[in-house]
Amino acid sequence: MTAPHAIEPDLALAERLFDRLRAASLDPPGVTRDAYGAGEEQAHAICIEAARGCGLAVSRDFAGNTYATLPGVDRSAPTLLIGSHLDSVRHGGNFDGAAGVIAGLSALAGLRAAGVQPRADVAVMMTRAEETVWFPVSFPGSKAALGRLPAEALDLRRSDTGRSLAAHMAELGFDPDAIRAGRRHLDPARLAGFVEAHIEQGPELIEVDRAVAIVPSISGGYRFRNAVIRGEYAHVGGAPKRVRRDAVAALAHIIAGLNAAWDQLDAAGHRIMVTVGVIGIDPEMATWSRVPGEARFTLDIRAVDLPALETMRARLDALIAEAEAKHRVVVALGADTSPQPGFLNDALLERLRAAARARGIAVHEMPSGGGHDALAFHDAGVPAAMLFIRNQNGSHNPDEAMEHVDFAEAARILTTLAATHEG
Repeated sequence: MTAPHAIEPDLALAERLFDRLRAASLDPPGVTRDAYGAGEEQAHAICIEAARGCGLAVSRDFAGNTYATLPGVDRSAPTLLIGSHLDSVRHGGNFDGAAGVIAGLSALAGLRAAGVQPRADVAVMMTRAEETVWFPVSFPGSKAALGRLPAEALDLRRSDTGRSLAAHMAELGFDPDAIRAGRRHLDPARLAGFVEAHIEQGPELIEVDRAVAIVPSISGGYRFRNAVIRGEYAHVGGAPKRVRRDAVAALAHIIAGLNAAWDQLDAAGHRIMVTVGVIGIDPEMATWSRVPGEARFTLDIRAVDLPALETMRARLDALIAEAEAKHRVVVALGADTSPQPGFLNDALLERLRAAARARGIAVHEMPSGGGHDALAFHDAGVPAAMLFIRNQNGSHNPDEAMEHVDFAEAARILTTLAATHEG
């Protein structure tokens, strides 16, 4: 029998799939695979065809997630899931999400070609709607499969169509009523784990010259999507500073203070990210001759470094108090929609390390700054782990540039992991 560390993933299949996905979802200057829309559905169809062509058993759940299963010797043993998402941001790159799905498919195709059957089932899970640019909820596909998507999430509107998540699901033939009823497709007790490969979304693997990283943790923290500062509109020539209630000036105070605090944490060796991603004022009221009486913004603070998160939250509260006092405004952050940091499963991470050692692959270790489906599984009590694949130019942009030789190393690790899965 072929040794697990000698089985090659089907890398030719992987290249064909990347090419087909790009051609099917091309939206210059990048690709668009819209969540619960034509682009994502076409991506699933392409991968389903490939999975069936490899002899894998294909199924879907009521939320539209797809599973391509290599049956094990003992069908009653817990299943190992390998997977990621197939949607993309608008005009994004071809590898974000898709690399994890295709790595899993190439691994299982390699096992089939080698005539290797693991002791227990291994399945590639292709999740839905991971990118929150489409629906303002994290990991709805994964959460729905696990019975953890709140019913009210089905009423959330897609950013471009204005139609609800439930409507988009139903249009594709899925069953949002099953989600409203609290059903689950995946029982955590029947899962041995969830492993997600994903392109790295920053420069660290390039800087350390490694093809692959093992990811022991996923960032969480604070995410405010609907923060608002309310002051008072006034004439710019008639309102001296002592009477102004300038909402934009108050926001500038908060942003400058957060960046100064970030500099201090960076200098002390802490790893944290702070982003004000959207700033807006009422276009009906905005003019060069009027003091702005309202400002809206989003704020994202994320890390796995819990002391740094606590420090930054305390500084944020202090800055809000200062801005309210100095500029005589009221700041309302709104609901915090960020997950908590996730510290992934030690045993599953060690299996990935062992698979890399068996292959002679040198790996880096680093936390994930972005959220991923693996976090939904972790939060549901399923052992979860991640791999990052080196990738030029970040993600969520048309210039994603993962090299196939780096992808191959991640696929080899997953092939060994799948071959040695015992339930």
